[in-house]
Amino acid sequence: MIVGPTGGGKTCNYKTLAHAITQLQHLEKFAVVQYHILNPKSIKMSQLYGDFDPQTTEWVDGVLAKMVQESAKDESRDKHWIMFDGPVDAIWIENMNTVLDDNKKLCLNSGQIIPLTDRMTMMFEVEDLAVASPATVSRCGMVYMEPGALGLEPLIKSWLNTIPPGFKAKKTFLPTMEGLFKKYLDNGIYFMRKNCIEPVQTVNNNIAQSLMRILDCYFADYFDTEVRKVAPEEIEEMEQIIEAYFVFAFIWSIGCTTNLEGRDRFSSKVRELMGKDHKYKFPVDGLVYDYCFNKEKKEWTYWTNTVP
Repeated sequence: MIVGPTGGGKTCNYKTLAHAITQLQHLEKFAVVQYHILNPKSIKMSQLYGDFDPQTTEWVDGVLAKMVQESAKDESRDKHWIMFDGPVDAIWIENMNTVLDDNKKLCLNSGQIIPLTDRMTMMFEVEDLAVASPATVSRCGMVYMEPGALGLEPLIKSWLNTIPPGFKAKKTFLPTMEGLFKKYLDNGIYFMRKNCIEPVQTVNNNIAQSLMRILDCYFADYFDTEVRKVAPEEIEEMEQIIEAYFVFAFIWSIGCTTNLEGRDRFSSKVRELMGKDHKYKFPVDGLVYDYCFNKEKKEWTYWTNTVP
């Protein structure tokens, strides 16, 4: 079982392992890895394991039963990982007890017993084990992945590799972006966690990625196409206003999951981080949430003024 909150790298972890084992298939101990992913809580128990059809009384195989059957039939050296990507609860997983112990057999209500081969592995990708029974936990090995241990630095570096080539070629741009992340991101997340209430809990990695996705929207027009080549002047202009765009993305990612009282506090923090003498400082009235950045006028504009 790979356990941990969203953004901890659980999926990347097992896919990297599968890729590495596949790459070493020329050695005797290794083989091609095929992983089969399903969310056990997205379907009914009868659809997962199979059930008798009420009209015809014939047995209809479930999704999991079909996956296990096809993997067991495969006579090649390939490894098969059945990946349960979803919550573990005591209801559906109790039927897996014979699979997870030394028997390694899937027993269905039809009386059919499907033995697992040595090349098959059952894996689970779950957020927590809050509702898993001791019987289940004791049958599985655990790998706990904490997003906090990963930090935000890998995300930032990976994202900076995806920005348009014209910006990467400009020597001053990447240091500018790194400076903006240092100035705002950690401070903003720390402040939000300490002083604001979130009606729906988030993890740091996820809201940091939200910030990057909003910035991606602004960068989308700066990739060269067959029809249009981006001029150096456009890149120069973007570099001058990038902090305003960054602040906008920062407000609507790091500061958008809190309640009204939290937004009031976060608004004051944004103004503080920007400083009083900032080139693109916000107007005094209202909260920073009331404004969007106008590229033509190079100033903050009330949202309500953008719609006729």
